[in-house]
Amino acid sequence: MRGHHHPDGVTRCAWCGTDPLYMAYHDTEWGVPEYDDRALFEKLILDGFQAGLAWITILRKREGFRAAFDGFNPEIIAGYGPEKVEALMQDTGIVRNRSKIVSTIRSAQVWLDIQERGPGFSALLWGINGPVLDNARQPDDPPLVTSPVAQAMSKELKARGFNFVGPTIVYAFMQAVGMVDDHTVTCHRHGARS
Repeated sequence: MRGHHHPDGVTRCAWCGTDPLYMAYHDTEWGVPEYDDRALFEKLILDGFQAGLAWITILRKREGFRAAFDGFNPEIIAGYGPEKVEALMQDTGIVRNRSKIVSTIRSAQVWLDIQERGPGFSALLWGINGPVLDNARQPDDPPLVTSPVAQAMSKELKARGFNFVGPTIVYAFMQAVGMVDDHTVTCHRHGARS
């Protein structure tokens, strides 16, 4: 987890390596607080698809996912029927996992319910999280994989009908959407909020 000094002279978290796509994701997205309901839905779904795979795999297929899932528009996804599931199972632009595809449809329906009945998806998640938590990670600290907040958020999401939202997936999601700042203190992005 040591901070890595890259050829461009910038020190980053070691996990992003030197892949240009991964470095760009690290520098512009990972850890930036996200409050948009739809964007949070997309990121949670993608983190669920990532379970058992490397995040770079999902990142490389993200545009394929966006095309296949109608821009992650929950209003459209909630209406997907069996024919769409079969079409998605043939789509090489995504990770073809039937249970995760079916779960995405159910999650879209739950998301709509949260939007309609309140408090709204962003308000629900940030209400559980509270303000951004800065873990002041040192380069040699072992990676964090969950937290009490992630466990509480996971429990709430499961209770509402989401799947693929275990505490480890939820914690990775929280890192990605800036609910926690887990950039190492040596990283140029540590403490950045945009």
